Amino acid sequence: MGKPTGFMEYERQLPEDRSPLERMKDWEEFHFVFDEKKQQTQGARCMDCGIPFCHSGLLLAGMASGCPISNLIPEWNDLVFRGQWQEAIERLHLTNNFPEFTGRVCPAPCEGACTVGLNDDPVTIKNNECRIIDKAYEEGWIKPKLPKVKTGKTVAIVGSGPAGLACADQLNKAGHAVTVYERADRVGGLLMYGIPNMKLDKVKVVERRVDLMKQEGVTFVTNCEVGKDISADKLKADFDAVVLCGGSTKSRDLTVEGRELGGVHFAMAFLTANTKSLLDSNLADGNFINAKDKHVIIIGGGDTGTDCVATAIRHGCASVNQFEIMPQPPTERQENNPWPEWPKVLKVDYGQEEAIALYGADPRTYCITTKKLVGDENGNVKEVHTVNIAWQKDDSGRFVPVEIEGTQKVWQADIVLLAMGFLGPDDSVLEQMGVERDARSNAKAAYDNYQTNVDNVFAAGDMRRGQSLVVWAIHEGRKAARAVDILLMGESSLA
Repeated sequence: MGKPTGFMEYERQLPEDRSPLERMKDWEEFHFVFDEKKQQTQGARCMDCGIPFCHSGLLLAGMASGCPISNLIPEWNDLVFRGQWQEAIERLHLTNNFPEFTGRVCPAPCEGACTVGLNDDPVTIKNNECRIIDKAYEEGWIKPKLPKVKTGKTVAIVGSGPAGLACADQLNKAGHAVTVYERADRVGGLLMYGIPNMKLDKVKVVERRVDLMKQEGVTFVTNCEVGKDISADKLKADFDAVVLCGGSTKSRDLTVEGRELGGVHFAMAFLTANTKSLLDSNLADGNFINAKDKHVIIIGGGDTGTDCVATAIRHGCASVNQFEIMPQPPTERQENNPWPEWPKVLKVDYGQEEAIALYGADPRTYCITTKKLVGDENGNVKEVHTVNIAWQKDDSGRFVPVEIEGTQKVWQADIVLLAMGFLGPDDSVLEQMGVERDARSNAKAAYDNYQTNVDNVFAAGDMRRGQSLVVWAIHEGRKAARAVDILLMGESSLA
């Protein structure tokens, strides 16, 4: 620790964002960056704790506490403080294949477990991480690194999301010939089509890393759906091992009257079509669900719902409202949510910031549930009927939603987007592979070796663990790669 009193001398600071009213006019990333001296000051706030919970990666109260990939955070914070940026990226890359992704889209469970956060604002770990990798690209330090040896072993990876990419990157480093199959027209899975461009630039950030992996020897096959365009049997026959990283893509549906009406869409269909059209034609082809001049209702309060808010605003929607069935979180950490648990506090994310700037109010309504959807004479949705609820304990002691009499409300709606999470992976690949499923319909594979019931077939990421964070997917992809390497070679030097 180069500055033992840094956490006492310096306050937490983050670079400003572009103003909401300005950034909502385009699809560009909206974060500014600090100059190096200011960033080094933020690195000085890290105390290099004797027991650094920031990189523990524990699961506490069902949520991540600390970094799931065990980033060596105190070490590269200190290197940032000292201005040793090239050493910092080398340290960061030891545990994280893609810090440019996590530095932009991770909710930073590391900061929730930062010791400074016990009685002050935590260290700006996420922002430091992002600045390290961005500077490394700027300085030309990120170059293709070809594997030193070739093993002659072949591995197929199904899915090019964060788990698939991390697994491919690791196995390629080990010298195996890796082929990644992606059913979409572009590589990246969730990173490419599930997260809007203003949060994660597709060309400048995602495709830049994919191009680097191609130069290092990874083969990508797009527009190829395993089980349809290529059979599971052929994959098993042609490769020494197969890793399933198809994600959790089955959206949770809304089972209410009127669900079949036009204008009701899954959030991921809305986001995917928008990004594809943006990349294909800057939205000129019209191949997306356009919210311009429409009254938009988003059902679901998570990150996907926030992304829908921001996307609808950029289309020029007439209004946007976001429904959340759970209560509004408190503004401060509560006694039953102690450090180092993830702090369950109210967050105003970028989409809500933009709605507040544009409409003068937070678009979220809490403790509300949808009763039915009503359509017009053409079969398109025009109204959402809701009722407020209270969470009360039932006879068994479980909290259940109870409708509050007299709180019924009718909302005008031209588009309804369902952002209620995901139930599990698509069935086709797992069924064709003959892979057993767990109680939640995910691919059944042990955490320690990621091996399914089918010989030489592994599973990792959301397809194995269920809907989760990008950083968990990277963790699983790395660990699955190590398991595959051990199977193929009898041992592994992969972390």
